[in-house]
This record gives sequence, structure tokens and C-alpha cells, in this order.
Amino acid sequence: MTRIESSPWLEGSRFGQRIRRRYEAQLSLLPPGVPDRAALQALYQALRAQQPDAATALRITRQLVLERLVELDCGGQADLTSVTRLMTELAEWALEVAYHESFAALQTIHGTPLTPQGELCQLCIIGMGKLGARELNVSSDIDLIYIYDQDGDTTGNAEGRGRISNQEFFAKMVKAIYAMVGDTTEHGFVFRVDLALRPNGNSGPPAVSLGALEEYFHVQGREWERFAWLKSRVVAPQQAIGSSCAQQLRGVVVPFVFRRYLDYNVFDSLRGLHRQIRDHASKRSAGRPERSNDVKLSRGGIREIEFTVQLLQVVRGGQYPELRTRPTVSALQRLVVAGLMPQATADGLAQAYVFLRLVEHRIQYLDDQQTHVLPTDETDLRWIANTLGLHDGCALLQTLDLHRELVAQEFDALLGGAPSECRGSCSGKGAAATPSDLDTVLELLQGLFKERVASWREHPRVLALKEESRARLGRLVLRTGQWLAEGRVAEDAAVRLVDWMEPLLRRESYLAMLLERPKVHQRLLRMLGAARWPARYLLKHPGVIDELASNAILEERFDATAFEQDLERRMASLQGSAEDDDEALLNLLRRAHHAEVFRTLARDVEGVLTVEQVADDLSALAESVLRITTRWCWERLKNRHRPDHQFSIIAYGKLGGKELGYGSDLDIVFVYDDADERAGEVYAALVRKLINWLTVKTGESDLYEIDTALRPNGNSGLLVTSFDAYANYQQQRGSNTAWTWEHQAMTRARCVLGTPALQARFDAVRAAVIGAVREEAGLRQEIGSMREKVRSAHPVKGAQFDVKHSPGGMVDIEFAVQFLVLSQGCDHPELLDNVGNIALLLRAQACGLLPAPVGENAAQAYRVLRQIQHKARLNEEPTQVDEAAVQQERAAGLALWAAAFGSL
Repeated sequence: MTRIESSPWLEGSRFGQRIRRRYEAQLSLLPPGVPDRAALQALYQALRAQQPDAATALRITRQLVLERLVELDCGGQADLTSVTRLMTELAEWALEVAYHESFAALQTIHGTPLTPQGELCQLCIIGMGKLGARELNVSSDIDLIYIYDQDGDTTGNAEGRGRISNQEFFAKMVKAIYAMVGDTTEHGFVFRVDLALRPNGNSGPPAVSLGALEEYFHVQGREWERFAWLKSRVVAPQQAIGSSCAQQLRGVVVPFVFRRYLDYNVFDSLRGLHRQIRDHASKRSAGRPERSNDVKLSRGGIREIEFTVQLLQVVRGGQYPELRTRPTVSALQRLVVAGLMPQATADGLAQAYVFLRLVEHRIQYLDDQQTHVLPTDETDLRWIANTLGLHDGCALLQTLDLHRELVAQEFDALLGGAPSECRGSCSGKGAAATPSDLDTVLELLQGLFKERVASWREHPRVLALKEESRARLGRLVLRTGQWLAEGRVAEDAAVRLVDWMEPLLRRESYLAMLLERPKVHQRLLRMLGAARWPARYLLKHPGVIDELASNAILEERFDATAFEQDLERRMASLQGSAEDDDEALLNLLRRAHHAEVFRTLARDVEGVLTVEQVADDLSALAESVLRITTRWCWERLKNRHRPDHQFSIIAYGKLGGKELGYGSDLDIVFVYDDADERAGEVYAALVRKLINWLTVKTGESDLYEIDTALRPNGNSGLLVTSFDAYANYQQQRGSNTAWTWEHQAMTRARCVLGTPALQARFDAVRAAVIGAVREEAGLRQEIGSMREKVRSAHPVKGAQFDVKHSPGGMVDIEFAVQFLVLSQGCDHPELLDNVGNIALLLRAQACGLLPAPVGENAAQAYRVLRQIQHKARLNEEPTQVDEAAVQQERAAGLALWAAAFGSL
């Protein structure tokens, strides 16, 4: 027998020394280094050769592994991840052994448990908490829940006796596994086992069916259980991990944990749970001050880091599937990527988490006790400090304080209590917060806001609210009334808030969100007061209001690359959990699109963006949506004939001219450049799928209305054509040729999707079409006639000036620019670029086609008229104004028309 040399790192661990003394003869059975699962199995088999009792062999295996971890961890040869991974693997492996031993023994007596379909009934052992997250500490208990797929009966034994129900069979298995793993014998235990998290807690059955679990979630599932199930994972047996039972289980758990809408109801729930934990910790340390230094449960401890992370995961995980990860440190980085936490905060919390967990392990190495309380003995403190590279106990405590203060500040900022704006009259205490005393609330209000709130006294939605939600509603009304009285918000905004809240009262999480986020409440009121269209958009897409919580919303611009990468990450997360069906991706696209539109809208109404910048960002967003939707549709197209499509989208109108507005439809044409004989059929299927994905209304609404009337031969033509056919049509080759009005549209056309080669070919065709030599008089006549048709279709009544259709308005300016491009582009190639009407007017004047200052005056007039139109549409008002208010702009438009068309 080889004697194992003593390690200096074991000297402070009384537990490690006990193992060495008792199991010195077996220490050499474990090879050097951090053991893996194969090493655990080999050690177990060697011990079984010496000790036929499986339970004893499991316990000795655990003791030898812990002794190894004390040495490697405290000696700096194993990091936190290695330690927690090994402890998790030890638990999974031990449960695997216990499962098979127990199943074999019970099968001999009762036979095999079967489903009603005659198949083997599968039991899944669910690891919760740190076991589920693969973060198990060195003296942790393991939280387990046992789920089986279906009720049924066992087959009975060989003699045909012993037949019992599946529930009874698995209840016996739970008991047998507990005995093998959790019972304490002369060799200790493998893991302490806790079953209290199962449905109905300790009063519930030891094992429950999937159907019973789903019913429990629907009927009795509590908010705190969502946090528990967040880290749930099938850990044993191996055959269950990828089974249909495990897949069905995930289908039950995910909707319970992660709600479809932003879910701020969990704040109060988690706050209450944290208060209970704090109260329990206080009671334990009452009269025992040495117990107050708990690295897990005290202020700024491990639990507050976990709560901070889990809260953000549960609130946003329904919309951000990439947040659905179990380990705490990796979740912190995902919160950063999702824009929910600054990088510096995540790094600080991660460092604190690692340090606190290392301290926790050393506390447990002392005597193998499930404790998180720092020892008071100076020798023990010095040993812990030395194993962490610190000089003494004082240095340890100082480092702990620094980490815990950071954690506590972040926790308090997120969850620490009622916001300051809610204290006093908004605190929820007294008459003002009780739903039955709406009259008392009304006494504190005034004006139209008071009248509008008064209509709620008998409103069925208000009466149907739970008491807690009515109290929230009362506090929100009082806070709004207080801001109104102080002049911080406009009365229109307060009244529109009531209109906005009324249809959403059944979605109580929105009340919770506004109460938890006063900044969001105040910004929401500013948005509602700014114009009518934002108010209507918020009513249609209420979930976007959480975007107002970010300070960066007003400092950033739309970033197409980041937007598409974010969507790809979310889609990959859904793929990883087999949730990437068409409906999930449709809703994913819609939520992301609505959020981006709202961000642009917020910047717009706050005056951060110009009208041109708004149009640029909305156009860039549409292009991104077209790119990513086309890519996803192609990947999911059943009859695609090549890995990468040879497909292109040509944008006309407002998207082509980068002048897209809120709610604008997309004028687009689809072409392909693919010689394969199947190409026409394949790309037609792609276009049908693409249009469906863009236009179909789901629970998250739609994306865009699509207009394809500008395709060759209009609505009678093919939905998608080859690029050659498109080019021939535009260049007037063949039996079908484009009309002048189609060439007018071509001046604003862009290739917004396609390979670089396809885009270059389109640019060449466009330049050839709009730069062709034309008979000027005939062109002037055709475009003038088209302008008259448009004007007669949009008559302007009264003496008002319509910024778009009146003489001298936007359409006149646009038609004049199109005439200049089509008539003069052959001699002035600088007019062929698709740079927008304002830039083209300035170029036309610069090259002598317009007398100065006609071009620059018309450019400025067009800019002003667009601003008026934009503001009117935001407020859902007519685009007609008093002619005197735009006299200068009208004159500039008429002067441009006269310069281009003369007296026509």
C-alpha cells in the first residue's frame, strides 16, 4: 500500500483529516487530478470489489472525492467551475447508480411499469437549484423532483403477483433512492436529499405524473416556484435525458417559468420571498451574533446575486429566449448582451459570486457541515484567508465587505423596496390604496383626469381586479395625479394614460411594471402626451413600454448588424430547446420589430432625431427584417434546391427612397438569377412563404403590408420573375415593356436584398433605364398628365393647403425631380444616384438644370413640408394647413414646377 503524503492545505480542514485517517487504504484508488465520471465509476467498481454493498461504496466514493477537492481547491489546482462541475457529476452519477439498483430490485417484485399504450413508463429525476444549474457546492443538499410520463400499472412479477400502479411503483423507487443516497450511515451520506420543492411540497406524492404537474402549474403554481423551476433539469437516469418525457416536461415548464408578456408581477413575489429569508436569518442569529455573517443569506450574499439574475431572467425570458440559461455567471453575461445590465455591473457581480462561493466551500471544508456562516475561530478564519491568497482574517473580512456592498447596492437598486415616488400617499397603506375607496382617490384628483378616472367606479374590469392589483392601480392613479398637480405631465397625457390602461387591466403585470419603474411611468406619460399615433401604437403593442426603462434609448440609433445578430442569437436559443417552430419565429420577429419601431418613435417624439433620420432608421429596419426573414424562410423551405438562394428584392416607393414612415407598406418586387430548371417553382414558394411571414397576423400582430403592383405586368404578372425577364421588361426589350410611370418609380428603386453580383446587375439596369435618351417634350407631357391624374384622385377641399397634393406641394416637387432625372440623366450621370429628392434638387441646380436658387429653395421647402406631414401623421391630424403658414414653401414648389414644366 502506497502512503499518501499529507498536504499543507488539508491541515485546516478537520473533515479532510478525518477522511485521510479513516480511508487511507482507499485513497490511492482515485487517480491524480480532478476526477471525471469515468474515474468515479472506476473507483466505485474497485470499492464494490472490496465492499459488496452499493450504498456503502457510494458513500466511500463521495468521501474520497471530497478529500481530493479539499486539496485541489484550497491548493489552487482547481477553479470554482471545476469543483462545482465535479460535485454535480458526482450527484448525477450517484443518482444513476441508485436508480438502476432500485429499479432492478422493484422490478423483481412488481414487474415493469407501463403506460396505457403498453410502453415502458419513464421516470425523470429532476435536479433543481444548484444541481440543475450544475453549480452544486461541496456540502450541499440536492433538491429533487420525480416526474413520470403517464399513469398506468406494472406488469407484476414472474408469478403474476405484485402488480401495483405506476405511482405506487415510483413512490417506492423514490424511497429506495433516498435510502441509497440520503440516509446517514457509519460512512456518512452521499448527498442530503430535499424533496420539498415538489408539487404541494412535503404533503404531495413523492412522484407525480406529467399531467398532474401541468394541472398543478395551471391551478396552484406560485410565483416563487417559477424561480425554482428556472434551474430545473433532468439529471438521471441517462435514458431519460433525451426522452419524450423530458421533451414534454420542458413544454410544460417553459410556459410556466417564462411568460409571453413582460412580467413584473414577480417583483413583489421575489421581494416577499427575500424578506422571509432575511427574517429567518435574523431569527437564527438572534442572541447569536456570530451567525449573522452568512455569505449566502446575509445582505449582499450569494442569494441576492442569484435573485438579481433570476428576476431579470424570469421577467424578460419570455421575450429573450437566450436568457433561459441556468448557471449564474453565464446568465450575467447574457444579460449584458441583451442590454439588460451594464458590463461593469455583470463583471462585478460575477467576481463577487465567485469569491463568495469559494468562501462558502472553505467554510464547508472545515467540518462537512451544510453551513454558510463564517467561523469565529481566528485559526479557522486565517486558514480560509490563506487558501484564498489573503494574509489573515481581517483581509478576508475586508474583501468580503467590498464584494457584498456591491451586491447589496445592485440588489437594492433592482428589488430593494417600494420606489421613492410611491412612499407616503402612494405607499399602499390606508384608504388611498384600497380599491373600495375609489371616491377617496378621486378627492385627490382634478379636471378631466378626475372625470376620466371616475368612470372606473363601476367598470367591470376594475371590479374584477384582485385586491393587490386594485391597490397597484390606486397607487398609479395617485402618482399620476400628483405629477399632474406638480406640472410634471400634461393633462392630455394623464387622460390618455387612463385610456391606455383600461383595456389592459386584465394584464396585471403592466400595472406592476409601471409601479416598479417610475421612470418608465413618467416617460410613458410623455409619449402619450406627445401625439395620438404613439398612444395608439402603445395600445396595440403594450409590451414595448419596457424599452423606456433604458437610458440608452435616446442616445442610440438603429444598428442593423446588432439587430440581426440579436435575432440570430434568439433563434439559436429556440433551436437549442427545440422551440423554433414557425409560430415562435413569427412572434420573435414581430416583438423585435415592434421594439425597434418604438425606440425610433421615442427618439422622434423627444426630438432626438430629424424627420430624415427617422425615415433612414425605419427604412434600415425594414431592410433588416426582409434580410433575416428571407434567410429563415429559405432555410425552412422544403423544396429548396441549393444551400444559398440566388434571390433579390427590389424596393420602390418610400422604402426605395429611404423615406419610410410609421406604418408604411413596402412596395417591393421579387426576382431571381438562377438557371436551375426548378428555380421558378422554388422561388415562387419562397415568395409565398415570405409574404405570409411578413403579413400574417399572430398574437403579436403583423410586420408589414406588402404591395407588389410594380412587378412586371403589374397584378397580372408573375409574383417572382427571373432577373433577365425583369431587365428586358424595364429596358423595353420583348413583347412586354414598362410604361413611363414605371420608369418614374425606377428613379427611387433600390436593391435591398441580394448577392453583391445581383445588386451590381440591378444597378446597371437601373442606370440604363433612367439614363436612357428620351424625347423631352413627350416625357414632359406624359409626366404632366400623370400628375393631373394623381391630383384629381386626391382633391383638396376648401382654401387649405394640402402639403402633399396641393399645387406646389410634395408631389409636384417629386414629379419635377423625376422628370429632371429621366430627361437629363443621359447627359448628367450625377442625377442617376438614388440619393433622395433633396440631394437631387441641389445636384440639378449645381449642374445648371435649375436656376439658382430654385433648386435649393425647393429642397428646403420639401424638407419643411415633410416635417409638417410627419407631425400631422403622428398626431393623426389632416395634412392640410393654412396656406399662409406655408406661403414660402408653396412658392418654392411652384417655381420648381415652372422651371421644369413651364406652363404645362
